[in-house]
Amino acid sequence: MLVQSLNKSRLLEKVQELSKFIGSTPLYQIQNIWDNPKVKIYAKLEWQQLGGSVKARPAFQIIKQAIEEGYLDEQRHLLDASSGNTGIAYAQIGAALGIPVTLVIPQNASKERKQILEALGATIIYTSPFGSTDEAQEKALELARANPDQYFYADQYTNAANWRAHYESTALEIWTETQGEVSHFITGLGTTGTFVGTSKRLLELNPSIQTIALHPETALHGLEGWKHLETAKIPKIYDANMATQNQEVSTLAAYEMIQLASKKEGLLLSPSAAANLQGAIALAENLEEGVVVTIFPDDASKYSDLYKQLFC
Repeated sequence: MLVQSLNKSRLLEKVQELSKFIGSTPLYQIQNIWDNPKVKIYAKLEWQQLGGSVKARPAFQIIKQAIEEGYLDEQRHLLDASSGNTGIAYAQIGAALGIPVTLVIPQNASKERKQILEALGATIIYTSPFGSTDEAQEKALELARANPDQYFYADQYTNAANWRAHYESTALEIWTETQGEVSHFITGLGTTGTFVGTSKRLLELNPSIQTIALHPETALHGLEGWKHLETAKIPKIYDANMATQNQEVSTLAAYEMIQLASKKEGLLLSPSAAANLQGAIALAENLEEGVVVTIFPDDASKYSDLYKQLFC
């Protein structure tokens, strides 16, 4: 028991050190694609933290809480299903802490994501490219139930630490960075943690803020990690009451925005980030005044094949 206590204390010291590199991302103003002094658009550059994406926040919170509660250490694997970004965050944080990570991901995850996960030493279990993260979740749960002593099943789709990470950090950063002037928050839905946690805290700070849930236009979309909630398994952490409005965005519009953002703003965006920007602009076009804030979950570093198709 003493050894376990010492291990836990050592791990928590490492966690505290790593916390300096999670969150606190800059807020970038869109000024060339969109230029209206009465309606400003800002985006959080979430790739500028350890883990390289917005998923660093919930991954860190989930790991931290599991260590504190005694569910995770250097011997027990963290297990979860992921379409990529959360998995990378788990793997990078896990490697830094000496915690083994096993991930169940769809076979059609991008080549870059697979390579990064392998480089970080994660154990990868692939599921059908046609089953999306829903099938990956089922496989992860099956593994966890069959091997309870080997795995801590993080289950980002039901774990409240997911949305709480954004409630405790993302929302407060947005509030501070806009000096409380944020009037609209809009972002896409994947695990839904970013939207739910950020919206919940912003609405507590100012109930008049509009929170817009951005959905892919169809079930057969190309926005990796996003969920078409009408046809997909709805994450248990999702709270539809957090959305004062719902809005759709197409994959084609997102891909066009990738090209525009690179040439006009100098931003190399992922499809998700471009979709969020497209949604924010569509929203802003119908406003007379306001401060619109969205999230750029990650950049283009994991999408070289897509960029070749769009620019070559």
